[in-house]
Amino acid sequence: MNTYLVVKWVHVVSSVLMVGTGFGSAFFMFVVNRSGSLAAQAVVSRWVVRADWWFTTPTALIQPLTGFWLAHMAGWPLDTPWLALSITLFVLSGACWLPVVWLQLRMAALAQTAGTRSAPLPSLYWRYARAWEWLGYPAFIAMLGVYFLMVTKPALWGG
Repeated sequence: MNTYLVVKWVHVVSSVLMVGTGFGSAFFMFVVNRSGSLAAQAVVSRWVVRADWWFTTPTALIQPLTGFWLAHMAGWPLDTPWLALSITLFVLSGACWLPVVWLQLRMAALAQTAGTRSAPLPSLYWRYARAWEWLGYPAFIAMLGVYFLMVTKPALWGG
């Protein structure tokens, strides 16, 4: 097997882990925030943070490394329209994801504190939850766009 195929395999597997973990975590956080169960919110928010550290963060670093390496090996200039747009969408997704990580840390801490004190979640938790959710939509849509561009490699402007 040649180097290109190995790097491509790592790129594809890491993209599945990154988007899959992100979508799965978002689904569970979305559902638990509507459950009315403080105990569940404390547990799920803590595990969502861990999933981001264990899976999303490493794969978010692997993606551009393997992607640029693949582009180099394939001879695709970074200003190739589909590639430039996919890089832009990846950056947009990351720009949404970074504040989401901070929000998840804060939400997990607030849920843990409320659970320990047997107190309701503070309104700050819900403000964070709304921001977290609204940042997730463009991030996920951007990654769907990246998948589309990577698979189809369409001729766009000037190409």
